[in-house]
Amino acid sequence: MNFKKASLLILLILIIDQWSKIYIKTHFQLGESVEVFNWFKIHFVENNGMAWGMEIPGSYGKLFLSLFRFAAIGAIAYWLWDSIRKKAPNILIICISLIFAGALGNQLDSTFYGLFFEHSNNQTAQFLSENGGYAPLFYGKVVDMFYFPLYEGVLPSWIPFKGGTYFTFFDPVFNIADSAISLAVMLLITFNKTVFPKEKE
Repeated sequence: MNFKKASLLILLILIIDQWSKIYIKTHFQLGESVEVFNWFKIHFVENNGMAWGMEIPGSYGKLFLSLFRFAAIGAIAYWLWDSIRKKAPNILIICISLIFAGALGNQLDSTFYGLFFEHSNNQTAQFLSENGGYAPLFYGKVVDMFYFPLYEGVLPSWIPFKGGTYFTFFDPVFNIADSAISLAVMLLITFNKTVFPKEKE
């Protein structure tokens, strides 16, 4: 796989990711949900850019996270360039491209969405509103929308620890960028012998 094909894959993911986020941001209020199937919903939430909604405490925590992610994206870009140069297996180049596109897609939210969009609390946000954005540069929030509550209900009382409580599986809400990264990780695990062949002694 060459640089052109890898770049096209990255660009395609970024376009789909950003289109879906901008559509949700400008058509949904925060917390609004639309049921597609009983096990799949479009549900608009935002987070500060860490997995599972975690945050780095302190007023500069978000800034530190953004700068760290820029460094990580740079390292991934070098990994991709080096892998293509060394003619690594195509599956590895595809996985790195997916990870790069996913990381960059979420970083665009964190970097620019606070400047470009209004807040989404009890309103659909406008793009480049006269009222300005909802946060400074690097302090934007990542837009998530895909929600798959495959099971919702009260668990049987005989189940240890969680019995008798309301339970949802699968609970996280995610986006296209998250999906690209998750797919890459699954492919790396599945094809690890092809991706990382052992050197012959």
